[in-house]
Amino acid sequence: MRKKFTGQPEHVVNYLFMVAEETREHMSQLGFRTIRDMVGRSDCIEMNDAIRHWKGDGLDLSNVLKPASKPYPDAGVYNTKSQDHGLEKSLDMTRLLGLSEKAIARGEAVHEELPIVNTNRTVGTILSHHLVKAHGEQGLPDDTIHFKFRGSAGQSFGAFLARGITLELEGDANDYVGKGLSGGRLMVYPPRESQFAAESNIIVGNVCLYGATSGHAYIRGRAAERFAVRNSGALAVVEGVGDHGCEYMTGGRVVILGRTGRNFAAGMSGGVAFVWDETGSLNLRCNLGLVELEPVALEKDQNELRQLIESHVRFTDSAVGHRILGDWERSVMDFVKVMPRDYKRVLVQRGELPSDTVVAAASDDS
Repeated sequence: MRKKFTGQPEHVVNYLFMVAEETREHMSQLGFRTIRDMVGRSDCIEMNDAIRHWKGDGLDLSNVLKPASKPYPDAGVYNTKSQDHGLEKSLDMTRLLGLSEKAIARGEAVHEELPIVNTNRTVGTILSHHLVKAHGEQGLPDDTIHFKFRGSAGQSFGAFLARGITLELEGDANDYVGKGLSGGRLMVYPPRESQFAAESNIIVGNVCLYGATSGHAYIRGRAAERFAVRNSGALAVVEGVGDHGCEYMTGGRVVILGRTGRNFAAGMSGGVAFVWDETGSLNLRCNLGLVELEPVALEKDQNELRQLIESHVRFTDSAVGHRILGDWERSVMDFVKVMPRDYKRVLVQRGELPSDTVVAAASDDS
């Protein structure tokens, strides 16, 4: 955005001052001294009778512009009370920060095991804040802080997790695992003694890795809907996803060792997804508006894919991963590379893909 802006930051500041000045003029004409005084005063809004567009002809907004009646006289219409989020009771504040003190202060390695329950939300987020305050966005060397949890994690497990922190979960987790992942590493797998097939069951909830920018996530089991939406740089391996996986993804790598839901890769403009498509039916569930499907034919892609699966097996002991690696020569033929067309065109222009690589144009009805 800065490259496209020809002005100076001071110009933006000056513009906002002018907006504020004009706003105060309008407020003065209406008889208001503060923004707070205007809340709910829809009686001061008039509908423009001169509707110029044919679609608005006959619209009657009078009911919308009626002042809202309070359910009771003392009902608040703006923020009058400060919220108490109970952060001092969070797992980060009560346990993780204390256990990580020597790691943050002196870079000494920490490895601890703890129980977790689903009321423990955003585990690792406050810890990441303190780590970044001390060491900057580069964080610490990988795995300096390693916490292994057993149980069911609440929402946003590992959200915004910083580099240097590893969170390992033997159990399951709710929605938003790894939201905004920022260099940290996550591993989630079922309890060792469990008898069910992990690849057939949902182990993490919806919208995992939303807006992730970097880091790694290895999930033994399926994820629910909207996995890796807006991922821009994280690497992830999972054993199946629900609807809308990799939606609006702009970077990173996602390996899916199982079935996807419908509308996969909708709006995906960057990054690459590798999908193990044994049945050859991914094309029926993939949104082909911006991407094309191709075999994993390049040696570079095969090596990258294998390394990610090997890491997945090392961290989660995945049965599916073992099966794929045990018959790699045949299994790799069942993988499909989901590649955004425009991203592919850029890589060809940069010489990062062979010049004879075909870049298909989007069809008119795609």
